Amino acid sequence: MISIVPITAQNFLVFKAVRLRALQDSPFAFVSTYAREAEFTDDEWRRRAENWNGVMGAGFLAMDENEACGIVGSFLEAMDRTQARLVSMWTAPTHRMLGVGAVLVRAAENWARGAGANTMSLMVTSNNQSAQLFYERLGYAFTGFQQPWPNDPEVSEHEMSRPLL
Repeated sequence: MISIVPITAQNFLVFKAVRLRALQDSPFAFVSTYAREAEFTDDEWRRRAENWNGVMGAGFLAMDENEACGIVGSFLEAMDRTQARLVSMWTAPTHRMLGVGAVLVRAAENWARGAGANTMSLMVTSNNQSAQLFYERLGYAFTGFQQPWPNDPEVSEHEMSRPLL
């Protein structure tokens, strides 16, 4: 049975472990890198967990009993709190195509809606068609905005969004 739990300072070591797994498994899906984040101290991870559980943002872990199998974050845009951004979405390969990703996205959307957002947007790389299709199945559509991906200018990032009704 999969449960969704908020990322907190109390479970920061689980957050750290799943985030590092995600960066290793799917480096093309993130702007940050495993090498960069593996250098963070536990104090830095604890601070990050606190930021992922505050007024401007929330993060969630998918747990299969005691094993983290997914992660997602949502943050309100600083200049317009009616706009939220979905970040760091990842599901473990063992749990893909089982609905875990959809449950994580819905948890982030529910938090954003409760925080006053009416739109959720995200960035997806041009070389990640499975993620693009996943988000389309959840009601996200391309906005037309794109930019070079910071880690490789040959790859572009495309914005997708959906209203939070």
